[in-house]
Amino acid sequence: MLFKVLIQNCSLVYYQRQRELSKLRKYGTIFSGALAFFSVKKTIDTSGFMALPITNLDKLSSTPEEMKTKMELMILRIQSEFCKALEVEEDCNKFIVDRWERPEGGGGITCVLQNGKVFEKAGVNISVVSGNLPPGAVPQMRSRGKKLEGSHLPFFAAGVSAVIHPVNPLVPTIHFNYRYFEVKSGDEVQWWFGGGTDLTPYYLNTADAIHFHKTLKETCDKHDKGYYPKFKKWCDDYFNIPHRGERRGIGGIFFDDLDAPSQEECFAFVTDCASAVIPSYIPLVQRHKIAKYTDVEREWQLLRRGRYVEFNLIYDRGTKFGLYTPGARFESILMSLPLYAKWEYMHNPPDGTPEGKLLEILRNPKDWVDCSCEDEKK
Repeated sequence: MLFKVLIQNCSLVYYQRQRELSKLRKYGTIFSGALAFFSVKKTIDTSGFMALPITNLDKLSSTPEEMKTKMELMILRIQSEFCKALEVEEDCNKFIVDRWERPEGGGGITCVLQNGKVFEKAGVNISVVSGNLPPGAVPQMRSRGKKLEGSHLPFFAAGVSAVIHPVNPLVPTIHFNYRYFEVKSGDEVQWWFGGGTDLTPYYLNTADAIHFHKTLKETCDKHDKGYYPKFKKWCDDYFNIPHRGERRGIGGIFFDDLDAPSQEECFAFVTDCASAVIPSYIPLVQRHKIAKYTDVEREWQLLRRGRYVEFNLIYDRGTKFGLYTPGARFESILMSLPLYAKWEYMHNPPDGTPEGKLLEILRNPKDWVDCSCEDEKK
C-alpha cells in the first residue's frame, strides 16, 4: 500500500513538472523578450560625480543612445576628474559644490575653490539647460549661418566650463569650455558642438607653451590633421581684445558650429579635447606652484587679470548668451572672473623686460608647434 502511494505521488510530481515545462516553452519567447527589455535599462553609477546629474536618473537610464544623455554624462565625468586633479595640487582645500535648478528647465553644478594655497580661484561648472531661446540669441545664430524660423525656439544646451586663476604668477591661467546645442525650428532639430581650451600666462615660459600646444595638437590629429591649425588660428582670432591690440593669452584651440562629419564623430572629438585638459595643464602647475615670485610679478599678474575681465565682459559670446538667457544664474556665469584684478592708467612695460616679452607675443601670436620641432633638432 505504501509503495503504491509513493508511485502515485511521484507520477503526480512528474506530470506537474511536464505541465510547467510546457508552459515555459510556450511563453519562453515572451519572457526572454521582456527580460531583454529590462536589461537594457542600466543603472547609472553617480558615485564618482561631484553631485547628482541634472536630468532625472530614470530618464538618463532609459535613453543611453541619445546625444543629450551622452553629453551630460561626459561633462559630469570631466568636471569630477578635473576638480579632483586640482584638489590633489591643493592638498587640503576642497571644492564647494553647488547644485542648482533653473525654473525654465534644467540646471547645473557649480564647483568653486577660493583662497587656496595654489589656486586663488578655481571654478569648474556644468550646465544642462532647456527652454526657449532668448530673442537676442536667434539673430546671433542666424548671423552664423543657422537657418532658424521664428523667434521663440525650443533649445537644449549642455556644457562644461572652467577657469583657473592660480596664486603664483608663474603658473598660467587656463580656460576650457566644451558644449553641445540642439535647436528645434519647425520639424527640424539642428545640432552642433563647440568649445576650446586656451592658456593665459603672466610670464612667458617657452617649455610650458610648447607642452600645452603639443598636447592639443596630438589630440586634434587623432581625428583630423586639419583641425589643429584651423582651430589654433580661430582661437587666436577669437580671444582678441581689439581695443588693446593684443590677445588675452597664448591661445590654444577654439571652434564652434561643428556638425560634421557625424554626430558621433563630433562627440568623440569633443570628449578627447575635454579629456586632454588635465595632461595639458596639471604638469605646468606642478612645475611652478612653489616657485618664488616678487611683488613686481604679482602686480603684473593683477594687471593681466584686468585684461581677462575686459575680454570676458565685453567680447565673450558665451558670457553674453548666459547673461541674456531667462533664468540665468549670474553667480555661475561670472565665476570666470578673478578674485583680484587691477587697472593702471596708460601702463606699458619697457621693451626687453619679461613683461614686455609676453606683450610682444600677445600682439603677434606664435606657432608653438613649429617651435617645438626646432627645439628637438638642436
